[in-house]
Amino acid sequence: MPTLAPVDAQSFVVRAGFLKDVPYFALGDGDLCFVEGAESRTKAHKAGLLAAVEAEDGNSLITSGDDGKIMQISADGSAEMLAERPRKWIDMIAAGPSGAIGFASGRTAWVRMPDGKEREFTHERAVGGLAFAPKGLKLAVARYDGVSVWFANADAAPTDYEWKGAHLGASYSPDGKYLVTTMQENALHGWRLSDAQDMRMSGYPSKVKSWSWSQKGRYLATSGAQAAICWPFFGKTGPMGQNPLQLGTRGDSTVSCVACHPKEDVVAVGYLDGMIMMCRFEDNGEVLLRRPGKSAVSAMGWDKMGLRLAFGTEEGEAGTISLI
Repeated sequence: MPTLAPVDAQSFVVRAGFLKDVPYFALGDGDLCFVEGAESRTKAHKAGLLAAVEAEDGNSLITSGDDGKIMQISADGSAEMLAERPRKWIDMIAAGPSGAIGFASGRTAWVRMPDGKEREFTHERAVGGLAFAPKGLKLAVARYDGVSVWFANADAAPTDYEWKGAHLGASYSPDGKYLVTTMQENALHGWRLSDAQDMRMSGYPSKVKSWSWSQKGRYLATSGAQAAICWPFFGKTGPMGQNPLQLGTRGDSTVSCVACHPKEDVVAVGYLDGMIMMCRFEDNGEVLLRRPGKSAVSAMGWDKMGLRLAFGTEEGEAGTISLI
């Protein structure tokens, strides 16, 4: 039976996961809470933490805040400032290969290269989301009416993928064959990069705010409905012409957060009422991991072995769930 070890985060949990097997909780009040035996806290941003992402090597967390700072926090709580944009809200960050970092504010995106140098990319409209390609130093910038993909280490015009509407987030499939965005409307849009073929994924009753690729990239699990909507990305056409899986369907709550298991074809599904389920892709087998709480699940993350799940909610309930 799963066992839950609670953590009193005391603030909105922006991101939860593990650094070197140490559970962490990145909090909206600017703190990072680590739980290795006892709880310890590091103040990453004085005013507030807006975004957090694990570095590619999994050994540190990159955070941004409304103080304009980009910070790198290690599992021991040590902090280093990587970049700063005074008087700007940095609410979008992405971790790239070899320590490259992407971040954005307003209409401008920046890439901090592995050697510490920075490059700037300006757009006509506000940036909605960032994602590095799995291979090569390419940064996808979601924007109004599409996505621009920049070669971060070369002076070249971007490759543009167009689709009308506001694109708010970006994600590459693990194999690099597809680029997907969330949209202001209740939908996803995607492109097959080999031929720029459009892919539209709609029908959500609310916006998609959480998504996660399955361990081999066969499925993209998403929030925004009364089940985790899992789009198939195998075969030549990806999700086109295929129906998505609907896992963990409930009639009384909406999915707010998803996190695919790192080794098995299962997904953790968090709901607006605080419940967490674990669902299997193959047959929709379900295991209850947490009963409903006070508020929506806002963050979840697995450890490398997939034996523990860290989670957090909008009102600061948090903890780790052990499967063994």
